[in-house]
Amino acid sequence: MYRVWNFVTNYSLLLIAGALLALVWANIDPHSYHDFVDFVIIDDFIVGHAHEVNGEIHRTLTLHYLVNDVLMALFFAIAAKEVWEAVILQNGSLRGKKAATPLFATLGGMLGPICVYLGLAAILGSTTFDAVSRGWAIPTATDIAFSYLVGRIVFGAGHPAVRFLLLLAIADDAGGLIILAIFYPTGEMAMEWLGFSMLVALAVFVLFNWLPRMMDRGDQLRQKSTWVRTKLSFWPYLIAACLSWYGFQESGLHPALGLLPIVPTIPHADRAFGIFSEAEQYLTDLLNQIEHGLKLPVEVILFFFGLLNAGVEFSSIGSPTWLVLAGLLIGKPLGVTIFGYVAAYPLKLGLPAGMRTVDLFVIGCVAAIGFTVALFVASVAFDGSVHLETINVQDAAKMGALFSFGAAIVSIVVGKLLRVEKQHS
Repeated sequence: MYRVWNFVTNYSLLLIAGALLALVWANIDPHSYHDFVDFVIIDDFIVGHAHEVNGEIHRTLTLHYLVNDVLMALFFAIAAKEVWEAVILQNGSLRGKKAATPLFATLGGMLGPICVYLGLAAILGSTTFDAVSRGWAIPTATDIAFSYLVGRIVFGAGHPAVRFLLLLAIADDAGGLIILAIFYPTGEMAMEWLGFSMLVALAVFVLFNWLPRMMDRGDQLRQKSTWVRTKLSFWPYLIAACLSWYGFQESGLHPALGLLPIVPTIPHADRAFGIFSEAEQYLTDLLNQIEHGLKLPVEVILFFFGLLNAGVEFSSIGSPTWLVLAGLLIGKPLGVTIFGYVAAYPLKLGLPAGMRTVDLFVIGCVAAIGFTVALFVASVAFDGSVHLETINVQDAAKMGALFSFGAAIVSIVVGKLLRVEKQHS
């Protein structure tokens, strides 16, 4: 439990602190808060929010752009690292038959919220549907750290449902990254710039990863690889990451995803132990060393992400808020349960030993804690100018993401009602 709480403390408590500070600030003095969020660091810069001036495109680097589009790329790189290891490495958690049912449940946990969100929006009328439909992906998110912590509280550390939940959350992260890349571009697609990012990734992999290993064939001392590791360290990958990020910005894809092509190119461990495994902290491969080095910067980045994105006035609460919550609290449990059941029984993929069918519903309730990624998607789904009557749709949707913390209480209550037997070892 210590390691889990330590992880949550490192990556989420500062985020919550920033979000709470933003809520208080925005409701006490909204004008100064929004002036802070939109503070211009550099005008007419090579990176930043694009706008047209006298027929020419200029970019303004604001504080909000710096955090959301530049620095949050480090957070998504860490998420991508966990997904990559889970898929590609020996004993990766998303490999083999053991991951089949959780993957089906993840699909349900994404389709369920979408159906509930859009279905209820359609019932509310065409005006509401047109205003909020772009936010369909907001309730598909699962906050991996807090969901895992709540899952351990509900089921106990040794219950097979906890591992099932972790697999679901990791797969959900992968799905979220794909959704952001495909459905939320920042502009028209420029494939040549996306190709540039991929070419940079290929070049850094071949020159600084694959080639030294090929040259070390037959050399037990691995002199070439050792020289690259000790003399060049992470610098080639840092340069490649900057170039890839710029390629994403120019390509029209969201630049916060700009480091994803670089993550698989970095030398990594031969085995995956899992994001909450005690052994993970002792791995010395370059990929894990980079992740450990990013720990403190990402903590600070998440604080500012919460501060710059969660500042919503309570008067903004409206139908988009309840649609996001309904998608999470209704669609997520139903989707996980239905798809998990179909995978386990009609498809005969089974459930982990010691896990009941009703545990799927409880897992769905826990996975309804969206928060971090839901808040991010809400910030990119709406540009802040969309209103539904007098309500700012983006702010209302963000409030739904913040209120998703209520899923923790729901999960504990549902766990008691369905008589979940805790297993602590």
